[in-house]
Amino acid sequence: MKLRALLKRKEALVIPGVYNAATALLAQDAGFKAIYVSGAAISNSCGLPDTGLLSMEEVAWLSSYIIAAVKIPVIIDADTGYGGLKETRQCVRLFEEAGASAVQIEDQESPKRCGHLSGKSVVSTKEFCEKIKVACKARRSKDTLIIARTDVRAAEGIDGAIERARAYIEAGADVVFPEALKTRAEFAVFSSAIKAPLIANMTEFGVTPYIKAAEFRKMKYAGVIFPVTAFRAGMRAAKEVFAELSSKGSQAGILKKLETRSAINRLLNYDPRKC
Repeated sequence: MKLRALLKRKEALVIPGVYNAATALLAQDAGFKAIYVSGAAISNSCGLPDTGLLSMEEVAWLSSYIIAAVKIPVIIDADTGYGGLKETRQCVRLFEEAGASAVQIEDQESPKRCGHLSGKSVVSTKEFCEKIKVACKARRSKDTLIIARTDVRAAEGIDGAIERARAYIEAGADVVFPEALKTRAEFAVFSSAIKAPLIANMTEFGVTPYIKAAEFRKMKYAGVIFPVTAFRAGMRAAKEVFAELSSKGSQAGILKKLETRSAINRLLNYDPRKC
């Protein structure tokens, strides 16, 4: 099913963040209908902070493995579009060619910061609207959605975020993503003021309280991303495995925590008997 249709369903679409093809396969196997290539998770998995250090070519290359592995729509986080209007145009075309169902760009200045950190700076409304127009014009298929994320809440409050969102919709954005809202009331106020599909970010350890997808749907949000949850879980699990190996010199005591060879083969659709 196309991403646009999925975002029109009655329930809020739960969209987990992935950072490689294996985690994408796990998400698909778990029954999720779409996945999110998180800029934070993919950067962190490369040993880099979430400050836009990976190039668009690197993100497109890494994302291409993810897209090739699954049959469900993939949203790619393109940060600020990797520069000005020229770079944004190239980014949309490159990601669309890789197979992305949606490209998300944000209104932060470069170098960007994690959306839940202080000290963010945003570009002008006019400048970002021009980016949206360029992004929309660059895509070759109307099925490729342009998601506009606004980080202006931290600097201009919820009213500023609403004003920005309206301008971004007018510029052609298909979906709006308000970043780092601080209360349920703010999410409700935002959704009541914006007449376009909305995506919420349910990240951990940030400024947003933990809200269930069902609650977001009541507030008329079309989707909810969980961008770094799987990465954080994987890092904690790996940390525990390394501690066990370091202290015991064996994995024998944690075998029940490890995925089996046969389960991984099934996930990869690999039958060694036929090879």
